Amino acid sequence: MKAEVITVGTELLMGYTLDTHSNFLSQECAVLGIPVHFHTSVDDDRDRLYQTFQLAKARSELVIVCGGLGPTLDDLTKETLAEFLGVELVQDPAAFEALQSAFAGRSIPMTDNNLKQTYVFPSGTVFLNSRGTAPGLAVTSEGITYILLPGPPGEMIPMFEGQIREFILSLIPSRRVIISHPLSFFGIGESLLEDKLKDLIQSETSPAIATYAEEAGVVLRITAKAESVNEAQEQIEWIRQEILHRVGEFCFSEKKEALEEVVLSIMRDRKQTVSMAESCTGGFLTYLLTTVPGSSQAVLGGVVTYTNEIKERMTKVSADTLQKYGAISGETATEMAEHTRDQFQSDFAISVTGLAGPTPSEGKPVGEVWIAIATKNSKTEVYRHMIRGQRKRIQLLAAKYALFHLWQRLKKG
Repeated sequence: MKAEVITVGTELLMGYTLDTHSNFLSQECAVLGIPVHFHTSVDDDRDRLYQTFQLAKARSELVIVCGGLGPTLDDLTKETLAEFLGVELVQDPAAFEALQSAFAGRSIPMTDNNLKQTYVFPSGTVFLNSRGTAPGLAVTSEGITYILLPGPPGEMIPMFEGQIREFILSLIPSRRVIISHPLSFFGIGESLLEDKLKDLIQSETSPAIATYAEEAGVVLRITAKAESVNEAQEQIEWIRQEILHRVGEFCFSEKKEALEEVVLSIMRDRKQTVSMAESCTGGFLTYLLTTVPGSSQAVLGGVVTYTNEIKERMTKVSADTLQKYGAISGETATEMAEHTRDQFQSDFAISVTGLAGPTPSEGKPVGEVWIAIATKNSKTEVYRHMIRGQRKRIQLLAAKYALFHLWQRLKKG
C-alpha cells in the first residue's frame, strides 16, 4: 500500500505555520509498514485542491489529508473531495449531537456555519473529535482510501492515536501484529547515536530501528512485526537490551516522556525538592518544570538573576568572583546554586548562567553555558556546554541540559 500526505492551509504556504503533520504521519505510517511517497501542501483554493486530489488518485492507495474541515468559508477539504468523488454529503446525527454538546459548555452561541462540520460521506467512516468540533472522516472510492483529519495538532494527533491507527491497520490485507517501543535520549546527537547503533539499524531482520531528531533530544523507535504479541515483544526485548547496553546512559525514558516529567516523577517518589537560579534561560527551566502536573510537590521556586547586580543581591555571588571570573563561569554558577539551595532549603538547587546571544560578552562566545547543581552535604557539580544556534534554541537546550544533569544526579541516588 502506497500512501501520501496532503496538508491544506494558506498559512502553510505563507510560512506562518510549520507543517509538523507530514512528519508525524509519515513516521506513524512507517511503523505500520506503509511507505509514504509524497508530501503536498496546498492553499485554501478549491481548484488547486481538486488538482491535488487528481494527482493523489493517480499515484497512491492511501491519501491522508490534514486541515480544512472547520466551519469557515475557506475550509474546503471535505466539500472539494465530495465534488471530486461525485458524492453528496449528508448530515450525521452523531456528529450533530457531538457539536451541540461541545457548544453547550461554552459561553458563546453556536453559529449556523458550524453545522457544515456535521456533514459526512454517506458511505464513509466518521471519527468523532474529543478535542474539537470537526470530526475526522474516511471514505473509499475506486480502491483508494481518503482519510481527512482536523488541522490543529492537539486534535489530529489524539484522533490518530485513538482511532485512525486502528482503522489503517484494518485496511492491510495480511494483518500482522505490529508493536513499537520508544526510547528517548538526550546528551547524544542523532548522528552519534546512529553511529553507535549502525549495525543494528542496518540489519534487515525484524525489528526495525529508526531515529527521529526532536527539538531537544532524539527518539529511537523499535518496531517489530510478528504473528503474535508475545513474539513481537520478544523481538523488541533483545535489541532493547543491546541498545541500553551501548548507550543507556543517555536514555531517560521508554514512555515518550519529557525530561522534566521524568525528573519530577523521581523527585516526587523520593519526596525531594528543587529550586532554581537562572540567568540566560530567563526562567525557562522553572517554566518547564511547572508545566508538569503535580510539580508543586517538588518545585519550591526560583529566581531570575539576569544582571550582575541581581546576582550579587539575590544569589550572593561575590563581587570578587564576578570581577575575576565573570558572570559566565563555573565559579559564578556554583555560588548561585549553593546560595539558592540555602535560601530555599531544597534538596537540590540548579543554576544556569551563560550567553544566549546575539553577541559575545566578557570575551566569551555565544552559546557558552555553565550549569551547577548544589546538594546538601555534597560537592557542587559544575558542567560547561557550548550550544550552537539561535537565542531561543540556546535557552531551550540550556534548560534541558540542566534537567539532564539533575536526572543523572538522581540516578546516582
